[in-house]
Amino acid sequence: MADQQNGGPPPTMPYWHVYTDAEGVSRQERFALSDFTFEGIDPQTAPQWNDKQEPSKANVTFTVLPVGWVGQWHENPRPQWIAILSGRWFVETMDGTRVEMGPGELMMGEDQNTRARDGRKGHLSGTVGTEPCTMIVTGLDVTPTVNQPGRFK
Repeated sequence: MADQQNGGPPPTMPYWHVYTDAEGVSRQERFALSDFTFEGIDPQTAPQWNDKQEPSKANVTFTVLPVGWVGQWHENPRPQWIAILSGRWFVETMDGTRVEMGPGELMMGEDQNTRARDGRKGHLSGTVGTEPCTMIVTGLDVTPTVNQPGRFK
C-alpha cells in the first residue's frame, strides 16, 4: 500500500455499469475502478494514480443532449464509457432501475444483446432539469460481454 509520500493510499473511482444479464435483461449497478498504480504516464511525467484498461481502438464523441431530450428504448451502440461534464441525465434499465447522473459521474454502457420484453430493449435515457447535458463518450472497439457486471476494476 502506498504512503502519503508517494500519493497516499490507492484511490477508487465509482462508475455505473449498464450491462445485459444471462436472461437478456439490462441492469445497472454501481462499482468502482480500483486497480490504480502510482506511476508517471511516461518517464518524464511525475507519478500519478493510473488505472490502465485493456488497450483497444476507441472513438471519442462530445455530446450535448438538449433540455427535454429522451432517447427511447435502445441499446448502447458498442461498449462505451460516458463521462458527464455538465447538466444531468437519467438511465432506466429493463429491470426498472432508474439512475440519475450529473457532472463528474462515470458510466459504462454495455447493454448489447438484450432481448425485447414488454416493449423494452436496452435502456431508456434522457435529460433531467433545465439545462442541456454535456458528456464525453468513448466508444470501444471490443466485444461486449453478457452477465459480467462490474468487470472493470
